[in-house]
Amino acid sequence: MDDPSLKTGWLERVSTMLLREPEDRKQLITLLHSAFERNLLDSDALSMIEGVMQVSEMQARDIMVPRSQMDVIDISETPDKFIPFVIETAHSRFPVTEGCEDNIIGIMLAKDLLRYYAGEEEFNIRDMLRPAVFIPESKQLNVLLKDFRKNRNHIAIVVNEYGGVAGLITIEDVLEQIVGEIEDEYDFDEDEDNIVLEKEGSYRIKAITEIDNFNEALGANFSDDDYDTIGGLVLNKFGRLPTRDESVVIDNLKFTVLRADSRRLYILKAERIESESGRA
Repeated sequence: MDDPSLKTGWLERVSTMLLREPEDRKQLITLLHSAFERNLLDSDALSMIEGVMQVSEMQARDIMVPRSQMDVIDISETPDKFIPFVIETAHSRFPVTEGCEDNIIGIMLAKDLLRYYAGEEEFNIRDMLRPAVFIPESKQLNVLLKDFRKNRNHIAIVVNEYGGVAGLITIEDVLEQIVGEIEDEYDFDEDEDNIVLEKEGSYRIKAITEIDNFNEALGANFSDDDYDTIGGLVLNKFGRLPTRDESVVIDNLKFTVLRADSRRLYILKAERIESESGRA
């Protein structure tokens, strides 16, 4: 932007946008979209600004992992018993309970288990627990995010009005409301097809893939009378929300969960399996 005339024109456009002071949130959003259309904001910036505005209106109860789906460790269990569970769930932090699920006595960091593998003679999980932070269900997400940053904390236990555990929430849960879903190695590129052939007989599939499209691509014959997506079909077969690496067989296809959270399925792997007759 070395041309003075171009620089002046850009500044004038920005000034014009700022002078149109919005009177309410709706007008502000309209103004932001107008800035996007004028190429003053890109789509990512617009999305994040809208996310910040949305977070200010949301409470912990809106995005928390409910108590029934929390992965916790009982302090009475030995490391040999709970370490396979830690590996399977692959979380970095675990609430630790004593006696009952409402009695959370602290947070265990998975990295602290390295001391166990190092062969420390006096390995005591209780001594390694970090204090648990408790927040009400009504806690505003923008305030919670500020607290997370200030206290350098990453997880909070959500309690109801009676003091019972209602769920948990992490800093990642809050940030995803602003920047969108934080991707991992199983995510698709934006422009990638819903169904990707990884090797002969094995496919990586977005759970939102419509059953009709799935049938056409894999030569299956699943009904879409009750479910629109392949994720809905798999979820029904499990009868619950499965976790990563869990598998289920439907007809001659084995579905393995590659990515899921506490609310929905994201990525599945579908593999053809041989029937008793020896044919797939």
